[in-house]
Amino acid sequence: MRIMYGVQSTGNGHINRSRELLRELRKKGLDVDVVFSGRDPAKLWDVDDFKPYKAFHGLSFVVRDGKIRHFETALKQNIPRFIGEILKLDVGPYDIVITDFEPVSAWAAILAGKKRLGIGHQYSFFYNVPVKGFGIIDKIIMRTFAPANIKIGLHWDSFGNPILPPLIKKMSLPQNISKGKILVYLAHEKLEDIKSMLEPFNNNDFFIYYSINEPYDDKNIHMRPFSRTAFLQDLHDCEGVICNAGFELPSEAIQLGKKILVKPILGQFEQQSNALAIEKLELGMQMPELDKQKLGEWLKSSQKRHLSFPDVAAALADWIANGDWKSLPALSKKLWNQVSD
Repeated sequence: MRIMYGVQSTGNGHINRSRELLRELRKKGLDVDVVFSGRDPAKLWDVDDFKPYKAFHGLSFVVRDGKIRHFETALKQNIPRFIGEILKLDVGPYDIVITDFEPVSAWAAILAGKKRLGIGHQYSFFYNVPVKGFGIIDKIIMRTFAPANIKIGLHWDSFGNPILPPLIKKMSLPQNISKGKILVYLAHEKLEDIKSMLEPFNNNDFFIYYSINEPYDDKNIHMRPFSRTAFLQDLHDCEGVICNAGFELPSEAIQLGKKILVKPILGQFEQQSNALAIEKLELGMQMPELDKQKLGEWLKSSQKRHLSFPDVAAALADWIANGDWKSLPALSKKLWNQVSD
């Protein structure tokens, strides 16, 4: 079986989960080529294990100061270039196209009449899961951005649907936790606003990952440049995580039994819905804005929940290799039966 795998590169979560599935697909001897879009191809990093791959600009959203900027997003899109990228991508030699909410490969597959497997958290919203702020424009985007014949959603609970648990790297529970150490990943917020919120709480050490060139420490604030290896180490031994309400990082934190405080990106229904689900499932707390009072409450709280997720990547790779597309409900049931507190 030959597979084209389209990976959305606007967020590192898409890249990290696709890395896990890609590894398992190639272990089975499947021939997989990768397409990235959503980020300037010159700014892709830590993707050598995806080779061979192609990188396009695709489509992306403008997020600034913790909020989606709809007008700037509309102005940023280069539709003629996007159409050209779709026409340029030849998916003819491939048996199926997998898209992790990546539009160039999805639309190229539509034009070529290829089967499209949509794998990712976004596809869970085609089922009955908690949603907030899901307006008409959001519904249109969800249906047209990266359409798929078969939708394989990922979430923290099945909510009675044939969706799968998070597709993340299996990590063992930490043996040693650094008391008071908090990992902070709020890449879409202003750094000065983040620091202003954290600085009063000098009984905690905050390790902030941000777009900087060199690490530095300032009292209880520890600034760190992006590094997957260092990030995972800090995630492993921290006490809690403060982050936007994406899917991948909260999933990793839940698997490691960390307490979580999420700040959803304003105007992004997926993050608002994730924050709602986190509270409904008692996985953590949320703050609509950067809020010192809410942070203080969270630091004093002990609310956390550990969920042990199965090896979704290996099971999903088996399912794809077998090609029995109608057996998704059985796969979902099997995997959720392996989830434990």
